[in-house]
Amino acid sequence: MRHLLLAGLILAPLPGTAQGLVTERNVSAALAAEAVAAAVEACAGRGFRVSAAVVDRSGVLRALLRADGAGPHTVASARAKAYTAASMRANTTQILETVRTNPAAARLPDIEGFLIVGGGIAIRAGEEVVGAIGVGGAPGGHLDDQCAEAGIERIRDRLG
Repeated sequence: MRHLLLAGLILAPLPGTAQGLVTERNVSAALAAEAVAAAVEACAGRGFRVSAAVVDRSGVLRALLRADGAGPHTVASARAKAYTAASMRANTTQILETVRTNPAAARLPDIEGFLIVGGGIAIRAGEEVVGAIGVGGAPGGHLDDQCAEAGIERIRDRLG
């Protein structure tokens, strides 16, 4: 009997919520590919061999590019930074500062798949997060951030 009650509660609609389809905007594969290329290009111009990843608003990989000579670890770090930024709807540099200054956020780095260091930036269409980009491999998170910004800048005019 308890199991039937529990199943009924799980299947019951939430009061006051709309039922039906949900429409969400996401970064397209074409824009994702263009953004990772621009980010890798920006870093290469400064002598950094990096990987760049773009995920959609749910953290699912849309595009990944590893520069010639970039370390193999840069692939996982770029992906994790993008996933973290998309999941938290914030830039990883901001999240890092929150972890450092807010004891209540100290366990965020323990979340599976998160990488809380600079280089992950949310991609926004207006105020709405439609994806995120992560860059890994430059000698510092602030430099990864700059290359990620270059990736977003390349597609910014088509995010509206």
